[in-house]
Amino acid sequence: MTLPLNEGYDYQEYLGKAAAGQPLLVYLSNRYRHSTAAQWAARIRAGGVLIDDQPAQVDSVLQSGSELRWRRPPWIEPDAPRNFSVLYEDADLLVVNKPAGLPTLPGANFLQATLLYQVRRYAADAAPVHRLGRWTSGIVVCARHPRARAELMRQWSAQTVIKRYRALLSGVPRWEVKTVTTPIGPVPHDLLGTVHAATATGKSAFSQFTVLERRAAACLCEVQITTGRPHQIRIHAAALGHPLLGDPLYIIGGLPAPASHALPGDPGYLLHAAEVRLRHPCTGLGLTLECAAPAALRRSRETPHAPRLNPPR
Repeated sequence: MTLPLNEGYDYQEYLGKAAAGQPLLVYLSNRYRHSTAAQWAARIRAGGVLIDDQPAQVDSVLQSGSELRWRRPPWIEPDAPRNFSVLYEDADLLVVNKPAGLPTLPGANFLQATLLYQVRRYAADAAPVHRLGRWTSGIVVCARHPRARAELMRQWSAQTVIKRYRALLSGVPRWEVKTVTTPIGPVPHDLLGTVHAATATGKSAFSQFTVLERRAAACLCEVQITTGRPHQIRIHAAALGHPLLGDPLYIIGGLPAPASHALPGDPGYLLHAAEVRLRHPCTGLGLTLECAAPAALRRSRETPHAPRLNPPR
């Protein structure tokens, strides 16, 4: 199947202190690596890059506070599912089930093949208030107006939102319940410069793992988190000594595999956001939102159930 070109994108940014003094071509080539230096030079010479509404030159020296605008021509995005299902909606909220493989937000050559773009085709006023990793499926909460977004972000920042996941860990642990508080922050990575992982200098993080079912060489767990550090469950599972089965990046200890070219967005692991508990941003009522796990993340005799909306417990 031949994937279609997207619609391209108009970029606009106000330059910060880090850009000041850099030649335009150097800045664009280093910051936006989807195009080569030769491609950037051709685009600039054709008048396709503006600084403060004036056509720029290849050797234009950037200044802090200037407005930089340019249009990226249409391109073919990486293959990804372009669907989602609605779990709950009202005038303030849209709660959806994101499939594994669909990025939440634009980046890394994804624009239209993102949950944000697809959700806005369904409801133009909706936008996610948090994100799931590309290969994590399940519940994503979207706000439909600024008041709802501000209140939801307050709850996330206050760590009052309860999030429960299903995860398949490698190995068969002896414990039934385990709490992990290993700090998470940036560590060196050969390709990206840095990547989030277990580090004593990182930010605090809390995950509680509960065994649901032991299998031949793996363990199905429920994972409850209150913090939401990047790749938190993957890192904490590895810190426990049981990395997510098939995780290409994190190894025992919660660090990236040495000399590996694996990236955070690479597939292989199974992780699903199964439940979110929060207070409705406008009514204040407690909401329990559930999303059935995929077959590989269900207990042997478990059957999927319909999503539900419950009052506070």
